[in-house]
Amino acid sequence: MAPLCPPRGVYTPVVAFFHENETLDLEALKAHITRLAKSGVAGLVIQGSNGEAPHLLHSERQEVIAVASAVLKEHGKRDAVIIAGCGAQSTRETIQLCKEAQEAGADFALILSPSYWTGAMQKPAIQKFFLDVADVSPIPILLYNFPSVTPGIDLDSDTIAILGSSHANIVGCKLTCGNLGKLHRIAHDARITSPFATFAGKSDFFLHGLVGGSNGVIAAAANLVPKIHVKLLQYYDEGKLKEAGDLQTKLSDADWQLFLLGVAGLKAALQRYYGYGGGRSRRPLGLVESSRFEGKIETILKSVVDLEDSL
Repeated sequence: MAPLCPPRGVYTPVVAFFHENETLDLEALKAHITRLAKSGVAGLVIQGSNGEAPHLLHSERQEVIAVASAVLKEHGKRDAVIIAGCGAQSTRETIQLCKEAQEAGADFALILSPSYWTGAMQKPAIQKFFLDVADVSPIPILLYNFPSVTPGIDLDSDTIAILGSSHANIVGCKLTCGNLGKLHRIAHDARITSPFATFAGKSDFFLHGLVGGSNGVIAAAANLVPKIHVKLLQYYDEGKLKEAGDLQTKLSDADWQLFLLGVAGLKAALQRYYGYGGGRSRRPLGLVESSRFEGKIETILKSVVDLEDSL
């Protein structure tokens, strides 16, 4: 039985892999999740932003969730949590995605604010959207705040705290906005009395989020170097702040280089350093060539990969 909210830890927002003809590359996916299953992460986020959810059909979303669940079980990771991206522009489709995710094996749903009609998405409309979804979703939901992909819509701490305190099926949030003050306020908001997991949404403020009371991190760079993330959390819990800070510096540098490469570039890095996945996304994102890995990018990424491989 799934926990009331995602357990504390490191979560990898799994990238989507494609063949040259843009069909899903499930063999690369299996290889990737096998490596993640052995790394000590607490769970996976399937069809987050790095999973290219807008590029997938409903049936493909279910297929990827089912494959991830099967691989985790194959490697004895039955307690590993699967959070599925279920955001859509309508309440109706969002609820449908939540139901399909649950059927495919997901434990939780991660949901962006609808944003196509940005001007109409004022606080009352957004709050009603999340409450309507929470009323019907068969799995608990987490609020996903990522203003860059929701034309500037930025959930503030009061909105998140109100939602988290008013519905038992709203059990957490992912803050890719990078607002550490917001994270701290939510993590310590007295209005939220039921279990609620507040996650940092990027590697470059992982340690800072832990200090602020986060439940861990959901971080793209954990696709490339999951063990380093797990080690940083271990150091923090052991009170080894100098060691945790040193790892944070490495992760911050690597996270920035991966950001510059983009979503397809992260997969190109997996191909370069671990031999699977390619650097391909569905169009219009396209392909990242290996020639992009030179100079500073290569130096920084190779350094963290070498450290990862030593752990």
